[in-house]
Amino acid sequence: MLTYSLEDRGGLPLYEYLYQRIRRDILDGTLAAGERLPSKRALAEHLQISVITVENAYQQLEAEGFLLSRPRRGFFAAPVERLPAAPAARPPVPPEEAEPVWRLDLKSGQVDVARFPVSVWARLTRQVLSEGGAALLTPVHRQGLPALRRAIAVDLRDRKGMAVSPEQVVVGAGAEYLYLLLAQLLEGAAFAVEDPGYPKIRKVYGKCGAVCRPVPLDGQGVELTALAASGAGVLHLSPSHHYPTGLVTPIGRRQALLRWAEERDGVVIEDDYDSEFRFTGRPIPTLQSIDGGGRVVYMNTFSQTISPSMRLGFMVLPPRLLERYRRELGFYACTVPALDQHVLARFLDRGHYEQHLSRMRKEYRARRSRVLEAFRTSSFADRIAISEQGAGLHFLLRLDTARSDEALRRRGETLGVRLGFLSEYAVRPHPDYEHTLVVNYAGLEEDGLPQAMELLAEVFAE
Repeated sequence: MLTYSLEDRGGLPLYEYLYQRIRRDILDGTLAAGERLPSKRALAEHLQISVITVENAYQQLEAEGFLLSRPRRGFFAAPVERLPAAPAARPPVPPEEAEPVWRLDLKSGQVDVARFPVSVWARLTRQVLSEGGAALLTPVHRQGLPALRRAIAVDLRDRKGMAVSPEQVVVGAGAEYLYLLLAQLLEGAAFAVEDPGYPKIRKVYGKCGAVCRPVPLDGQGVELTALAASGAGVLHLSPSHHYPTGLVTPIGRRQALLRWAEERDGVVIEDDYDSEFRFTGRPIPTLQSIDGGGRVVYMNTFSQTISPSMRLGFMVLPPRLLERYRRELGFYACTVPALDQHVLARFLDRGHYEQHLSRMRKEYRARRSRVLEAFRTSSFADRIAISEQGAGLHFLLRLDTARSDEALRRRGETLGVRLGFLSEYAVRPHPDYEHTLVVNYAGLEEDGLPQAMELLAEVFAE
């Protein structure tokens, strides 16, 4: 008769403890395959527990295949593979690396979230929750909430002069997810990417199996001869404010890129990631707005303008690709929660987004001016040259030094300073990229600038 010490069960219910003990006996061979178990009533009497407890344990074992029930004969142990006598030790799970706390971080693309109108967002959220009802629990359209796509189309028309239909808009959980979709949509084509350029673009496309061909830049953006020689059928670029060089592609080069796409029967992906922050002159028209052949996929996110934690981006597909997208990728569900989409749609429709952008342009313009002034009056001012285009949340700073970028990076880390260099963004090394820092200034507050300059002076010291 099976005998178990029920006092050792801890906080487990009786039936679960009994189930676990019998299951263990079957797995380790104590109960051989085909061996008959006591009847439910007999085992209950032996262990002095209720019949229902034994019945529940037997039912679970039978459901999982550990017991076989034979009419009028009872329950029998099922044949299973024996457990190893001494289970092999599992490799330890490596702990997650803790994010270091930097005294100064010039590498991360931070934004100032403190000035976001949280109270407005909270009010709109409450309104959506109180009025949304079943709509919040119903799956949204696979391309995104229609109300949000309409609001995005209107915003693009009003701020960027783009004639976009809401049906062309596809909403997704951030730029990286949209890269994944584009890699699948344009499967088989080689992707030309800017060099230097944002490394994550190459990594995402590469992990999707796409071949990436780095194309060098000249003073006007993507170099045309190298692009033609690359054999690529897709070009991914940021023509309005390139990261990290800050280059703006002029109209002549944009027209030449569109001609390349027509002649090559190719596609241009316009990644317009931070063009909202232009501080001098008029906004640069998008490449999509001058595309007469339907060759440009326009994409953008709200990460720079609202918060990096808002994983919400969108792309605008030309008609020729929209039909293909719906046919080949239309089975994908929208990856952005319905609540976020409803709230953002109202945030856009009611003018709060434009007001927020206007405030942040003024703030970043002033902050940029203060940061540049701090560098120009620093103790190392005679050893630096700053390159900036009056746009975006970063600029380049070239340092006159005999140290290598790696030596400067290591020295900065010992002092709690995180630095990013232009050479890190290039696939093909070039002497012009050395000793050039990519300074992301959006996280630099005015009261922290004196300490920032002191830390950098220590890092840059020869």
